[in-house]
Parts: sequence; structure tokens; C-alpha cells
Amino acid sequence: MIVLVAVVLLFVVGAMAALSIDIVTLYTARSEAQLAADAGALAGARVFANSGVTSDAGRRSTRNARNLATMIATQVAAQNIVGGRTLNPVAGAGEIKVSFDQTDTAFDTNPHVTVQTQRTDLPTFFARIWGRTANTVTASATAEAYNPSGANASNSGPAIPVAPSCVKPWLLPNVDPTQASASGPTIFSSSTGAITASTLVGKYWPNGPVATPNTNGIYSLCNAGDCSVGKGGITPPLPGAYYPGDPASFSPTAAAPASCSGSFNSYQLSIAGCVQTPISCGTNPNNINIDINPYVAVNGSRDADTVAAASCLIHYVNGPGDSDSVDTATTQPPLQFVAGNQNPVVTAATNIMVSDSLVTIPVINTTPGFDPTNPVQIIGFLQVFLNPSASSTMPYAPAGTASPYEMSAMIINMAGCGTSAAGQPIFGNGASPVAVRLITPP
Repeated sequence: MIVLVAVVLLFVVGAMAALSIDIVTLYTARSEAQLAADAGALAGARVFANSGVTSDAGRRSTRNARNLATMIATQVAAQNIVGGRTLNPVAGAGEIKVSFDQTDTAFDTNPHVTVQTQRTDLPTFFARIWGRTANTVTASATAEAYNPSGANASNSGPAIPVAPSCVKPWLLPNVDPTQASASGPTIFSSSTGAITASTLVGKYWPNGPVATPNTNGIYSLCNAGDCSVGKGGITPPLPGAYYPGDPASFSPTAAAPASCSGSFNSYQLSIAGCVQTPISCGTNPNNINIDINPYVAVNGSRDADTVAAASCLIHYVNGPGDSDSVDTATTQPPLQFVAGNQNPVVTAATNIMVSDSLVTIPVINTTPGFDPTNPVQIIGFLQVFLNPSASSTMPYAPAGTASPYEMSAMIINMAGCGTSAAGQPIFGNGASPVAVRLITPP
């Protein structure tokens, strides 16, 4: 009996050890594989969100964006430890696979990136007693780069709004900023949020590559940026010029860099820093107003204050070449950026995917030729690159422009909601108004 019990106990203890150690190890590796898949899918979707391809109603080829998304998703997934080692990123190894739900010929504003991770050689410990020397774990995650611009065009229900953070307090009228006339084409359909200016990505103002270009850069409307009654109130819209947002909606909640926050007022801090409060488009429960309070300038005018704060934001210190720029060799999405001399993270001339020069600007529902009234409704967002040319200066102030303190900008991304978008908004991340989220459960 003692011998029989000892033999039985050997198998019982072995089975319990296999269950307790090997299965726990297997579940741990499975969780690690899921984290790797999640990270890779989000990174791949982030490429689409930052690239501008979701804003292109003309549906240019997305091959370059998909190739870049594949590379980034694979690199990120391969940096994660699964079962004691990193996954093999080499194509054909089968440990990381990246796929998309859309192709060049079937692409809309919400591309999905799916990353599958797998390890087939996880070693076992006590389970070797039963002849099993290796286990397999797999995981899959799908992330979406959500742009609501095409939602109303493809279904009968209203679009779900987006709510990015770090939005700058510049309320841009809904008119093509690259055109000379305020009666020119709109950016978004005011009702559906569909992109009506279909090829704006990669265009710029002033002097955009259009038939009748806007010779002005970004500057503030009203009397030197003061929209108070004593200064004349709110003036009619002009292309590429903005109304200042009210301080209650654009309060700085994250500090600006110490090098430029000492003498800045709250308006300048909301530019040089990050307003972390999400700003929603569509049916926004929080009223957004044009600032109609008298403006007390630090540098003589709101435009001068804007340029000073923006210069600090984009690291423009000594002159041309300081701030990041847009790579002129990439004229089609995904647009590429080049680090400037004062980039605090990487060395100059390094290719980068994100930049402090990328800012998100809200677009408000306006009718050309008529003064908007408070509150205003945000119907979409433009993501622009400030001072996109490495040889350009801050401020942009050629003869004959409306303000001696203007900024040049290139359009990188667009996201429209229209006036009908409703429901719980999808919160954005980073500088892009195109939200990135996991759409498969972990």
C-alpha cells in the first residue's frame, strides 16, 4: 500500500505541479502576447491617424501609409517580452503578423489595423512528464484610427464626435484657408462633417498652391485680436484667420516649458502649453465662445503674443532652421517631418513622425460674410504644421499682409463632425484629431 500510495502521489504531485506552474506560465505568456498585440495595433493605427490619409477624400493610394504602419506596428510589438524573450519580427517567422481591413481601392476614413502575435516554442517544466515539451500562445488585437468625416455619408445615423486635447484657442471659420476669398469653398459640410475641400492635405497658407492663393498666414480676426465691443466686436470671417477662444474653454492645465512661461499671460500659456481639457465637436454640451473680453497684450497685440508663444512651442529661438519642418520630398500622405536645430529630443535633420509644431485647431460653423455669434459650434478640426519650411521665419510678415505678426501653416490632417454628430465623444490622443482606440476586447 505504501508503495502504491507513493507511486500515485508522484503522478498526483506531478499533475498538480504541471497545472500550477506550467498553466500559470502559459497564462502569463498569453497576457504578454496580448499586450504586445495591443501595443502593435495601437502604434499602427497611430501612423494612420498622423499620416493624413484618413482626411483624403480624393482617396490617393494608401500603400505608403500601410507599409509604414506595418513597420511601426511590427517594431513596437517586437519590443515586448513574451515568455522570457522578445518576439521575432522577421517576416515569415510567424510570430508577428500585421493586416488591414482595407486596400488602396477600398479605403475609408476609419482604417483598422490588426496585429497577431504568437509563440509556438514556450518551454514546459513539469508537463514534460506527460511528454509535452512546448506550448503555443497566440493573441490578436485590432485598433482603429477613427475620423468621423465620412460617417454620415456611409450610414443613416449621426457620426460619433471626437474630443481631442491640446487644442489651440484659435477658432477657425469654415472656409478653405488656402483661398483668397471668404466666399470660397468650405472645409467641412456644416451638417454632416464630410470633407468638402477634398485635397487640402499637404496644402498651406500663405500663398498655397491654388489658383487664387491666400497671401496671409494665420492671424487673429477682430481689431488686433480684440473682439470686445469697445474695439468693434466680432468681425466677419476671413480665410485662414481665427477668432480667439474664450479663456473659460481654453484654460492651460499643463505647464508650458520653463524657458517661455515666465512672462506669458494665460492666453499665451494655452498656446505654448497644453490645454488638457478635451474639446468636442458636434453637439457639444459645453458652450464654446469667442473671447469678447478686452484683451491685455504682453507684446503689444494678440498677434504678437501669439507669435511669441508659438515660437516657444515650436522651439524657434535664433532663426530659420531652429524649428522642425515638413520634408519636401514627401508630397503625398503620409507626410514626413524633419527635426530642427532646437528639437529637444533628437538631433537636427532626423526624420520624425511627431513634432511640437503639429497643432490642432477647431473649425467653427460660420457663414461667409456674416459675423458669428456666441456660442459657436465646433464642426471639425484641422491639424496643421506651424512654420513648415526650414528656411521660413517667425513671424511671417511680408508687405501688404493684414498683420505684421502672422504664421505660416501646412494642413496635415482633417476631422469633421458637422452639427449633427452626437453621443459620447471618442477622446483623441496626442496632436492628432483622429482618435486611436482598440476596438477588440483584450
